[in-house]
Amino acid sequence: MELNEALALIESTQKKLFAFGAASSALYLDAVTVAPRDTAEGRGVALGVLAGEQHKILTDPVLADALAVLEAHKGELDRLHARETEELGRSVRQLTRIPAEEYMTYAQLTNEADDVWHRAKEQSDFELFRPCLEKLVEYNRKFAGYYDPDKAPYDALLNEYERGVDTAYLDGFFAEMREKLVPLIKAVGEKPQPDDGFLHRHYPVEQQKKFSDYLMDVLGLDRGHCGIGETEHPFTLNFTNKDVRITTNYKQDDVASSMYSVIHEGGHARYELDITDEVQYTCLAGGVSMGVHESQSRFYENIIGRSRPFIEAIFPKMREFFPEQLGDVTAEAFWRAVNKAQPSLIRTEADELTYCLHVMVRYEIEKALIGGELEVKDVPRTWNRLYKEYLGVDVPDDKRGCLQDSHWSGGSFGYFPSYALGSAYGAQMLRNMEKDMDVWGPVSRGDLSGVTGWLTDKVHKFGGLLTPAQVVENACGKFNPTAYTDYLTKKYSELYNL
Repeated sequence: MELNEALALIESTQKKLFAFGAASSALYLDAVTVAPRDTAEGRGVALGVLAGEQHKILTDPVLADALAVLEAHKGELDRLHARETEELGRSVRQLTRIPAEEYMTYAQLTNEADDVWHRAKEQSDFELFRPCLEKLVEYNRKFAGYYDPDKAPYDALLNEYERGVDTAYLDGFFAEMREKLVPLIKAVGEKPQPDDGFLHRHYPVEQQKKFSDYLMDVLGLDRGHCGIGETEHPFTLNFTNKDVRITTNYKQDDVASSMYSVIHEGGHARYELDITDEVQYTCLAGGVSMGVHESQSRFYENIIGRSRPFIEAIFPKMREFFPEQLGDVTAEAFWRAVNKAQPSLIRTEADELTYCLHVMVRYEIEKALIGGELEVKDVPRTWNRLYKEYLGVDVPDDKRGCLQDSHWSGGSFGYFPSYALGSAYGAQMLRNMEKDMDVWGPVSRGDLSGVTGWLTDKVHKFGGLLTPAQVVENACGKFNPTAYTDYLTKKYSELYNL
């Protein structure tokens, strides 16, 4: 096969893979937004067939031949085609090890598990979800061996979300978080807490939806290219850099819940929308890793969205949306309320200071599940024990305990640590951003264009053209987790007069 033939083949192959991926994503989006309740079976069949076709494409010997030709001519390839060869080759090597039947069955299983998880969470019944979770754990142990037989199973899964990360690294990372943050959390806990009762007044959903539209405008999210829907667990789904969907969940007695899920998912969407056209319809489209992706969502949600300048900028408009609820509230009081630091039950609603402890609970459980040290039947008991040990809170039921997240129902074992890593990346990005430009002046006027421009230049635009490590270095320099603990110490010392 000639070089030009090989280049043409991988281009057409990637467009086919994009099409199958888009079809699968559309089915998932429909399932969790508008599909009738008892319709999972048909989608499962369709998703199984789509997964089988994707498997055939990636394990076709002709594709392997084309990649071998490109590898032999690597020195002649431009940056785009060199990275495509690298990433597509990695996918081919992995999938070639996975039997097609297992790959298709797993796609059907995750579809079923997602449906069962929704019902189990609604009923707060872990036992309803347990059989699916047992199968998912078994599959992920097996798939880890396919992904990288030289790694411990959980390390292989971690590598799927943040390349180069393993349990040895994360054990050290989380140990540092505990060492620096636990004393800070204790000091904060001894101070009077700000009043946040007004956040829990009655906020009609229709008004919250209008407020969500406003927040998307502030984030610069073009509604012609970014839609918003409602789901049990908020998420972001990207088809291309011209078509991104976010979702949120509205609670009439908690205005901050949806507010910050919109800003968080909006950060994910901002990343996807700013990726260069050059990589669209290739394996390099989309964010480069989940750690980098979470750095963007949590940057907008917390570093910007919970900052005093941002709250001061949007609060007058917020009072227009909720005049009865916020008429007696000041921007200062609102800023303090949305930064209240107190151990709690729900990860997605946790404050910045205690958030890493929520992630650590999930990390410890995943590590033990995949490592064979914990049986699925013991997950609720272990979850409840760790929440008491790490956060000092009692878990009242499965819904607010081990069923609160959707990740395991989708087979995403190894994802959770990326939230903590992303938070740490973001703090170091802020430090560098502040050296390069005036961050807070424009933000105080509700102008995020400078922030987004800096992040686009350092992170967003590349998609997968750079490796995760290269993107982190580009935005952070040499990564140092103490930037994150320093950021939290400074912020919460100001908030609580430490």
